[in-house]
Amino acid sequence: MRTLEVRRLGLVKYDDALELQKQLVEERKADRIPDQLLLLEHPPVITLGVRSRHDRSHVIATPDALAREGVSIVETGRGGDVTFHGPGQLVGYPIVDLRPDRMDVHRYVRDLEEVMIRMAASFGVTAERQPGLTGAWVARPHGDERRYEKVAAIGVRIARWVTSHGFAFNVSTNLNHFDLIVPCGIADPNKGVTSLERLLARQVAIREVEEAAIDAMASVFERSPVEVRPLDDDRQGLPSQLSPSTTPL
Repeated sequence: MRTLEVRRLGLVKYDDALELQKQLVEERKADRIPDQLLLLEHPPVITLGVRSRHDRSHVIATPDALAREGVSIVETGRGGDVTFHGPGQLVGYPIVDLRPDRMDVHRYVRDLEEVMIRMAASFGVTAERQPGLTGAWVARPHGDERRYEKVAAIGVRIARWVTSHGFAFNVSTNLNHFDLIVPCGIADPNKGVTSLERLLARQVAIREVEEAAIDAMASVFERSPVEVRPLDDDRQGLPSQLSPSTTPL
């Protein structure tokens, strides 16, 4: 079974995490490192996928409003539309070589959705897929209808079958910040955004959700997880920290 090195990086600026991913992708392409899973949080940031790179109409807040909220905007190379990242949201960046037996983009996205569904299930939450959309959704009563709220979003990039970017699972995220955008470009009033804490009506530690993510990734992708610990307390994703001792999980 192939190894999955897990790196818990804490709060990392989006640009720093992007640069770290780029470096690790090149290392993985050259087969100098095994598959990776970066687990982290970001300061408040709106990211633009390839669908919204040249069209910011789904960012509905004014620049002044964004400045007041301390939210920056970053263009990125992942798929998808616009989304929000912030503290209380567990972000997972798998850097996985899909060769030789998983070379299917649609399968990869479905596998990440399965990871999100299993993560939710570990907390007693039933999440599901939505036809034609990505992510993990939870159905809730809404008048005479059902409203579907996204608890986890997915946006990926694949280069020479090595993956980057990944998923964002709302744990205790400030959901008001999603009002700054049209999340993932979905304007349907029966589609919304939620968090694990809202669904459970209790606090949930990020560490608990990290453990659920590791277990689900290992199971779905058939990998053996090994935790890679930072060399020091600087958790901004510096490449010098990427060869410390490892601990099996």
